[in-house]
Formats: sequence, structure tokens, C-alpha cells
Amino acid sequence: MTLSEFRARQSDYIAAAQREPVEITSRGVGRRAVVVSPDFFDRALEALEDQADIRAAAAACAETDPRVAHTDVMSEFGL
Repeated sequence: MTLSEFRARQSDYIAAAQREPVEITSRGVGRRAVVVSPDFFDRALEALEDQADIRAAAAACAETDPRVAHTDVMSEFGL
């Protein structure tokens, strides 16, 4: 839908976004925004964070720097 359509029927489109993402377009520009439910947004954000964690873990496993023993780290911080 266009931005003007969204403004005219905002509550209808927000209700629809609880079931599926709703795209808002603008003439000449194409897609401007996507309205989603809070649950969808939370799940999407969590999935992105999980992917970032997976990439970071893979990068850490691939490191070739010498490793420091856990006991040495604990001693260094006085723990």
C-alpha cells in the first residue's frame, strides 16, 4: 500500500501486521517501510543476534593466536 493509504487506514493495516508484514510504498521510491507485529520483530531481532553469535564463535574457533589457560586469566584478575 502507499503511504497515503496507510495514513487513511492506519488501524486496519496495523491489525493486518499482526498476521503478516505490511509493506508501505511511495511513488517513484518503491518500498519505504514494513510494519510488523512486535512478536515478529522480537523473533527477527533474536535470530539476527543468534547469527552474529554464531559468526563470532566460528571466528573465535578459527583463531590461531596462542591460547591462555583459564587459571592464568583467573590469576590475572585476582579471582
